[in-house]
Amino acid sequence: MQEDKTTKKGKILVVDDTPANIKLMVEHLSQEGYKTLVAEDGESAIEQVAFVKPDLILLDVMMPGIDGFETCRRLKEDDSTKDIPIIFMTALSDTENKVKAFSMGAVDYVTKPIQHKEVLSRVSAHLTIRKLQKSLEDANQNLEHKVNERTSELKQALQEVQELQDQLQQENLYLKQEIRVNNNFEEIVTQSDDFRLVLQQIEQVAPSDATVLILGETGTGKELLARAVHNNSQRREKTLVKVNCASLPANLIESELFGHEKGAFTGAIARKIGRFELADKGSIFLDEIGELPLELQSKLLRVLQEGEFERLGNPRTTKVDVRIIAATNRDLEKEVEKGTFRSDLYYRLNVFPINVPPLRERKEDVTLLASFFAQKYGKKIGKTIKSIPKRTADKLTSYDWPGNIRELENIIERAVIISQSGKLEVGNWFNVNGARKPKKTLTLVESEKALINEVLKMTKGQISGEKGAAKILDIKPTTLRSRMEKLGIRYKN
Repeated sequence: MQEDKTTKKGKILVVDDTPANIKLMVEHLSQEGYKTLVAEDGESAIEQVAFVKPDLILLDVMMPGIDGFETCRRLKEDDSTKDIPIIFMTALSDTENKVKAFSMGAVDYVTKPIQHKEVLSRVSAHLTIRKLQKSLEDANQNLEHKVNERTSELKQALQEVQELQDQLQQENLYLKQEIRVNNNFEEIVTQSDDFRLVLQQIEQVAPSDATVLILGETGTGKELLARAVHNNSQRREKTLVKVNCASLPANLIESELFGHEKGAFTGAIARKIGRFELADKGSIFLDEIGELPLELQSKLLRVLQEGEFERLGNPRTTKVDVRIIAATNRDLEKEVEKGTFRSDLYYRLNVFPINVPPLRERKEDVTLLASFFAQKYGKKIGKTIKSIPKRTADKLTSYDWPGNIRELENIIERAVIISQSGKLEVGNWFNVNGARKPKKTLTLVESEKALINEVLKMTKGQISGEKGAAKILDIKPTTLRSRMEKLGIRYKN
């Protein structure tokens, strides 16, 4: 039990070649509760220190063999013993030896004859300092360990943040695409892959000044797409001027497009600026371009090629910088064959054709569009449409929509008026099985397109070879590819 207590208070190694000095020192240290070890010379002291690791060493300077200074030097050179505090005991009290002792790493220096109370006081003080140093070292190690652990955790957290940032970047790319669809394309609502391809084409051509020809049936939203081309172009800050070539009388359309001077013709009571001048530095949308009279087509061609024209009644040439976007529901190739549309104007307009699919070919958009129009017209009359029942959705999607989106919008507007309890109802007047469903005779172009699509589906998109679509249709692969490009066929396997 006594050994445990003394060991707990501290182990002191007394190194002295005088047995009487050792006896007195051990007696006093033991009385204070220290465990004492002894060595009679430097060599044996170094050997004991290697095994027992004392908490403090009382070291005599003048000893046989290696003296105290050499013993201290060797102990301080060893990493395992260099931190043990050493107090020199010597009869040499000159300053030179004290300086030497401290320079070699001693913590204190007492002179003989030994004053035991002084020695005990210094031993206690240095052991306390040593314990504090050890506690500080342990605390530093513990802190370093915690810092390393925390650093590792922070590195892991940083890696997770980086992964989240990468994920957010991908999500942002996706959201930017969605924002472009929902904002840059205004009221265009779609989840159809075919129609998204149309929007991608608009994104591709919009930044340029290329002429765009939008082809599609009546009511497919050609004007919205024309506005999307303008709004995504470098001319977006300027005006988009719209002209419906089908709604203007033939004798006034030239004046509308190019303007006139006062007195240029009967009824011209004032000078008028034409639509092309209004659209200078902006864009002009020529809707129903297929209705333009043949005699005006040459003047339009001149504007397309040269960017110039003359007002009626004024021989001076006017220069304009206008981007032209045209649209038609007619087959212009067929009109060229009939001689009602100039071939040179057609080729000049057909720089970047965009084929708009009819609503019957994008049935996945019907319910989505119906919901959009229901919210739009419900807001106007203060009515909230919360849902579209399945029976109504089935009714809408089973109809062929010969009037396309325009017809759907009109029907939904009427449906909102009669709907009750927040559910969209189309009413008894809407009969998908009755006379409203069209029996449409396909044109030659439509028939050709349908046949090519059917054969491509059969061959899984293969064009060349013995099992290719060209072989089945009995035409050259190059001819088939040319027809596919002209008809806007992009077959996906």
